[in-house]
Amino acid sequence: MRPFRIDVPQQDIDELHRRLDATRWADEIPGTSWERGVPLGYLRELAEYWRNDFDWRQAEEWLNQYPQFTTEIDGANVHFLHVRSAVPDAKPLILTHGWPGGVAEFIDIIGPLTDPAAHGGDPADAFHVVVPSIPGYGFSGPTGQKGWSMSRVARAWVELMRRLGYDRYVAQGGDWGKVVSLEMGRIDPEHVVAVHINMLVTIPPDDPGALADLSEEDQRKFEHTVWFADECTAWSRQQATRPQTIAYALTDSPIGQLAWITEKYKEWADTTDRVEDAIDRDKLLTIVSTYWYTQTAGSSAHMYFETMHTMAEHIRTWGGPWPLTVPVGVAVFPADATRPIRKFAEKALPSMTRWTEFDRGGHFAALEQPELLVGDIREFARTV
Repeated sequence: MRPFRIDVPQQDIDELHRRLDATRWADEIPGTSWERGVPLGYLRELAEYWRNDFDWRQAEEWLNQYPQFTTEIDGANVHFLHVRSAVPDAKPLILTHGWPGGVAEFIDIIGPLTDPAAHGGDPADAFHVVVPSIPGYGFSGPTGQKGWSMSRVARAWVELMRRLGYDRYVAQGGDWGKVVSLEMGRIDPEHVVAVHINMLVTIPPDDPGALADLSEEDQRKFEHTVWFADECTAWSRQQATRPQTIAYALTDSPIGQLAWITEKYKEWADTTDRVEDAIDRDKLLTIVSTYWYTQTAGSSAHMYFETMHTMAEHIRTWGGPWPLTVPVGVAVFPADATRPIRKFAEKALPSMTRWTEFDRGGHFAALEQPELLVGDIREFARTV
């Protein structure tokens, strides 16, 4: 395992600025807004900030505040943060991001997790924290291989935790991190003592009567899930079926990359018309910049292709059934892209022991509501 520090060459930063200056902007139909995609005015404002005000060197300092390493697992480079708590008997915890995310999502919760006493918490809740970049994402870089599905990532994480000397640990994640974490619990219950997730899609059973006795609130959740599947999954179908095609546009155009990611943060976060209402603009641009500088727009898209073709049954339902024996905790944030229904979740996750519904927050919980997420992880971990 090799120490690693993020240090993007200045020529790459200059090249980004050159490309932003040379942007050829698309036109826009007057009177339209987010219903057709990212509005021109908002994107131009965000791009101008990216070009003239966002400081990547400051973002690097923020990311580099914790120890980072790289290692090779199953033929792929794996970048990860590893922060050990000063509490000797702290619980090991591995956090997995999704798309379009990265390790930057978790920077602000590492301190409260590893040193709860310094953040008003109980030292008994301390964790040793591992935060890897999925192969094909961020500073893990492109894999250059076929077959890197989320199931393979789960096996790689099991190996990573073994190499770090952690025999019993908790896995946590949302988005693809949810899939990876549940898969870790399925394939290695001997070492994964529990799984905590902050995203879940629940699909009704085949019984036509399953929807008949839903409460009004659960009916609204179901209708939202149906609407989301119909209106908001174009990115998923594109990346799962033709990832190479979209890779050219996203790798060549920073504005294309910015729009592709910003749209998802707006749609999935607890916000209205501006992502900044829920997520700090500099943190959003840190994530966008990471995809740009590492040229992983294409390789992260290929993960959809690989996973959709190798975990067909899980992906068909996105919610299982997952044949797990380890305890599962579910944190539900109301503005998430999908709105899970508890009675369906109990069938999809028979070993679920904790279900928490919050009154605010969305898909990117660690960025939007770090205190709520940390608190739920702590309370769940106490039970295992």
